[in-house]
Amino acid sequence: MSVVNTREKAQADLKAVEALTAVILPEPGSALVPIEQATPPQKAEIEKRMAEIDMANSQSIIEFGSAAQSELQVISQEMLQGVRNKDVGPAGDSLRDIVTAIRGFSVSELDVRRKRTFWDRLFGRAAPAAKFMARYETVQGQIDKITDNLLGHEHTLLKDIKSLDMLYEKTLDFYDELALYISAGEAKLAELDATTIPAKEKEVEQAPEVQGIIKAQELRDLRAARDDLERRVHDLKLTRQVTMQSLPSIRLVQENDKSLVTKINSTLVNTVPLWETQLAQAVTIQRSAEAAKAVKKATDLTNELLKSNAENLREANKMIREEMERGVFDIEAIKSANADLIATIEESLQIADEGKAKRAEAEKELQAMEAELKATLSSAKARGTASGHNIGDAV
Repeated sequence: MSVVNTREKAQADLKAVEALTAVILPEPGSALVPIEQATPPQKAEIEKRMAEIDMANSQSIIEFGSAAQSELQVISQEMLQGVRNKDVGPAGDSLRDIVTAIRGFSVSELDVRRKRTFWDRLFGRAAPAAKFMARYETVQGQIDKITDNLLGHEHTLLKDIKSLDMLYEKTLDFYDELALYISAGEAKLAELDATTIPAKEKEVEQAPEVQGIIKAQELRDLRAARDDLERRVHDLKLTRQVTMQSLPSIRLVQENDKSLVTKINSTLVNTVPLWETQLAQAVTIQRSAEAAKAVKKATDLTNELLKSNAENLREANKMIREEMERGVFDIEAIKSANADLIATIEESLQIADEGKAKRAEAEKELQAMEAELKATLSSAKARGTASGHNIGDAV
C-alpha cells in the first residue's frame, strides 16, 4: 500500500471521527418527578402505568416494570457482546507490533565496520549487511500488513462508536422509563396508604360477624400486596441506579474508542510514512557504505599487489645476482674437502702403524708363552711322575 493511499484513507476516516465526536449526547436527569409535580403529559404517562397494577392480581405486581427491565437485559447483553467483539485489543496489538518491528533494527547492526563475531562465524549467521537487507524486506512487508490491519480496526471502531451512540440513547430512554414506573409505583403506594387500605379497614370494622373473617383476610392480602409493590418499586429504584451508572460507562468506552481511532490515524498519517522514509534512507546509506567498502577493498588490493610485486622482485633479483656471481665450486668447499682428505689419509696411516706395532707385540707374547709352556712340560717329565709322564706323553 502506498503512502498516499494510506494517508487519503486515514484522512477520510478522521473526518468521520470528527463528525462522531461533534455529536452531543443528552445528560440523564437525576431527580424523580412525583405525580403531583408532573406536567400533564408526564402525569398521563404515570397514570397509564398505574393502571397496569391490579392489587388483586399478584402477578401484575411481580411483572410491574418488567417490560422496561427486560429491555435492560437486552441492552446489557449488547454491551457484553460489544466488549467481547471489540477490536481495541487487536488494534493495540497492531500498534505494538509496528513499534516492535521497527525496534527490531539494532543500531549496531547498521554499522558497516562491525566485524562478524566468533559465534556468528560458528553458527553461520549472516554478515551484518546481508542480515540488514533481509530484515528490511521482512519489516517492509510487516508494515504494509499492519497498515491494512490498522485501517480495518479503525473502520470497526467507527462502527462501534455509532453503535454506542444508539446504545446510549436506548439506555437513556430506559432510564427515563424507569422513572415513570417508579413514580407510578410510589403514587399507587400513596393511594393505597391514604385511601384504599383505610377504606378496607372500615369495611372490616363494619362487616357483619359472618363476613368479618373474609374481610380481614382481604385486608391482610391487600397489605401483603402493598408490601410486594413497595419491594418492587425499590427494585426498580436499584435498577435505575445501575442504569444511571451504565450511561457514563458507555460514554467512557466511546471516548476510549475515539482516542484510539485518533491514535491510529496519527500513526497512519504521520508515523508510518516517516518510518518508511527513514527505512528507505537507511537502506540507501547502507548501500552507499557497501559500495564505498567495495571501492576501498579494490584500492587496498591494488596497493597490496604493487607492494607485494616490488618485494618479490627485490628478493628474486638478489637471489639471481648472488647465484650469478658464484663459481662452479666454492673455494671454501674445496678447502674443506682437501682438509678432510688429508685427515683421512693421515688417520689411515696412523691406524696401519698402530696395527703393525700391535701385531709385533703379539708375536713376541706368543713366542714367550710357547717357550714357557715347553719348559714346564720338560720339568714335569724329568721328575718321573706318572702324571708328569702322562702329561709329557700327551704333549
